[in-house]
Amino acid sequence: MKIKQSWLLSLLFVSGNTFAQPLNQKLQSAFSRLQADSQCRYASVSLTVLDAKTGEQVFAANPNMGLATASTLKTITSVTAFNLLGKDFQYQTQFGYNGAIASDGTLNGDVIIRGAGDPTLGSWRYESSHEDHILAVMVDALKKAGIKKINGRVIGDDSVFGSQSIPEGWIWMDIGNYYGAGTSGLCWRENQFDIKLRTGRVGSPIGISHEVPAMPYLNFKSELINAPTGTGDNAYAFLPVGGKMMYLRGTYAEDQNKKSISAALPDPAYDAAFRLADTLRRLGILVTNEPESIGTLTAKSLETPAISTNLTTILSPPLSRIIYWLNQKSINLYAEQLLKTIAWKAGKQPSTTNGVEVEKEFWKARGIDPRSLNIFDGSGLSPADRVTTLTMATVLQSAKGAVWFPDFYESLPTYNNMKMKSGSIINVLTYAGYQTYKGRELCFSIMVNNFNGSSKEIKEKMFRVLDELK
Repeated sequence: MKIKQSWLLSLLFVSGNTFAQPLNQKLQSAFSRLQADSQCRYASVSLTVLDAKTGEQVFAANPNMGLATASTLKTITSVTAFNLLGKDFQYQTQFGYNGAIASDGTLNGDVIIRGAGDPTLGSWRYESSHEDHILAVMVDALKKAGIKKINGRVIGDDSVFGSQSIPEGWIWMDIGNYYGAGTSGLCWRENQFDIKLRTGRVGSPIGISHEVPAMPYLNFKSELINAPTGTGDNAYAFLPVGGKMMYLRGTYAEDQNKKSISAALPDPAYDAAFRLADTLRRLGILVTNEPESIGTLTAKSLETPAISTNLTTILSPPLSRIIYWLNQKSINLYAEQLLKTIAWKAGKQPSTTNGVEVEKEFWKARGIDPRSLNIFDGSGLSPADRVTTLTMATVLQSAKGAVWFPDFYESLPTYNNMKMKSGSIINVLTYAGYQTYKGRELCFSIMVNNFNGSSKEIKEKMFRVLDELK
């Protein structure tokens, strides 16, 4: 009986010590298990946990190891944009014309949509930016001006952001698809459209049913193959620069319900002009010439006319709502537009490179070594991006006391019952966010690069580490 009591007391003592074990020790044990896991045999693994109020380091393992961030880089882009632009910042798209209106209502000139980088113009996520609403606003403005016929063109002016739409380092497989849509001074419908598929038996070719919206100025060739159940959506769109033929390649599983893929618009400014011209024609307002964009005008060696009479200014939703969807749905386009906007508002040419430079200068002034922020875009889609978990956690910690922090916090999705942004590219999985542990507010960044095997399995193992923060 005494032996049994002694064993019970020993067990209670050990259990008590386990529950009283400091958080850093529990994290160390969990992190060591992850690092020793067979999926991480050739991987680089890092975790940093900070006190969100004080910045005190709670735990760090390989905190200065530069790793591919995937989409967790969007948290740094978001926090930088909140700091430099302000939560109430709005883009302003100008709509007007040049030339003169004759007494019969004929505009002898061009209608011009001049973009200012708004990534939400024509987006279905906001009532005020929905394509039908925006087209109605522009049509109403023309009618109020007395314009009944346009002896000229509808022009989409996207010149404000320059001609380089794809950040350096993005890969060919990504850039024809919706998540790899390039930036534009005049975005439209988040620079994407849908291609509806005509599927069939496994091993047979997949046809194209139609596009939404219809894309009469593009041609399509499907090389897709129907794949077995459980193999997922591995369909990709490819459009050579300056080309009109879009190729669909890869496989599409028979159990996929959507039966469509989303592709990137090759020239969003042209599509915006095309949709307005088409709407006007359907309403009986004749437009004599074909729609144009900076790209199409440049190809013809033609200059872009300026707006001489502004009819209306179209405001975007405030930055706080843009960042909400940026992080909730991990919209790469929003992050890249914001990065260029950061450069523009800093008085520099609005390029991705200049946006990165402004961002690094901003954080350098706040004590972050710019060499720990080795990035090439704002979204994390570039596999060349390298950031340390210490830097990412430090940026998150800096946001805690800001007036806009509630908006930023709200923008973060919930995974594993934790508020955090996720990120994934090939063999990379990352998380960054906030968690409260026994009343103590924490922020963290965890990254695993070059894992092998299933992403679902490595996610579950990373969650076991993060569970120690609960």
